[in-house]
This record gives sequence, structure tokens and C-alpha cells, in this order.
Amino acid sequence: MLEARSLTCVRDERTLFSNLSFTVNPGDILQIEGPNGAGKTSLLRILAGLHRSEQGSVRWLQQDIRRQREAFHHQLLFLGHLPGIKALLTPLENLRFYHHGQQTQAVWDALESVGLLGYEELAVAALSAGQQRRVALARLWLSQVKLWILDEPLTAIDKAGVGFLMQRLVDHAREGGMVILTTHQDLPDDDYPLRKIRLQPAEAE
Repeated sequence: MLEARSLTCVRDERTLFSNLSFTVNPGDILQIEGPNGAGKTSLLRILAGLHRSEQGSVRWLQQDIRRQREAFHHQLLFLGHLPGIKALLTPLENLRFYHHGQQTQAVWDALESVGLLGYEELAVAALSAGQQRRVALARLWLSQVKLWILDEPLTAIDKAGVGFLMQRLVDHAREGGMVILTTHQDLPDDDYPLRKIRLQPAEAE
């Protein structure tokens, strides 16, 4: 379980949100909503242990993540706004680098799942923005960690790709995983219930 306790975030002397508390349990898909500037990305980075909150704490399995940083990060896959992949490597090399313990066939299957077969030997720098995003998202087909934190994972992804990615998130949740994501798109919740938290700038409340 991931637990946010009374989180307050201040950026450039402006309070983005305050006294924010919630839990994320195995099987949850949690969508963080809110207008631009409400602090969605800041919240995700706080939950991932990449930023510190002004007040409050984040707990993983009932312990503060700051006291178990390495163990927590072993159970976390964080994909931010940028693809977070190595531009000089190929898609195949990137997946082997980040998931070196995976079987070769699993890596090829991941590339096929995101529509990158035929591009596996090109340097990532030569790919389009959407294709680069797909390289990063292919990691979701290889990851075995419990917690996925995804910042706008659907950016530059076509409609078919969105549906395929949502099915992967649902599969992960059904296997006992946890997903926290932001997106400007309306997500389908017919087959699997989504939880939602909407951020409003604290000064506007």
C-alpha cells in the first residue's frame, strides 16, 4: 500500500495543494486530475520520492519512503513527461538496458505490443516523438514491480494505442499492481473502476 499523509506542495512561493491524504492499494488505478498548474506532476514526483513535500509524508508498506529509498525504488516504475530513454541506443538496446534480466522473446513481444517492430535497430533519436514515447511505454510490458507512476503516458499515442495501453494498466491492476497516472484524456472505466482525485490550487479553494 502507498499512503500520502497530509501532503503540502509549495513551488515558487505558491501553494499548489495542501493537506492532501489518500491511499493506493493493490488493484487500484488512480487518476490525478486538475487544471494546469494544480500540481499534478509535482504530486507524482513527490509520490515517487523525487521531490520533497513542504509538509506531510509518503509511506510505502507503512514506512516513510525516505527511510527505505532503495527498497521503495525497487518496487517503482516512474515514467515522467520526458520519455526517459537513451537517445543514442536503439529501442531494443534500451529495453535490454533497463530490463537486462528479461528473456529475449519477452523484449521482442514488448516491442510488438507497442507497434515498434521494424524500428528496433534505429537509434531512438531518429524516431518520432510518438515512437519515442512507445519505447518508454514498452517497459510496462516488461516491468514486474508493483507500483507504476505515469505522468501523461498517453501523450502522442493514437486511439488504438490508448486502448491497448489501458488494457495493460488494467491487467497490471488485476494482477495486484497499483497504477497512479495523470492524463488530459477521458479514460474508459466500463471494464475496470478508476479512482480519481482532483487537485485544485489551494489558494483557489
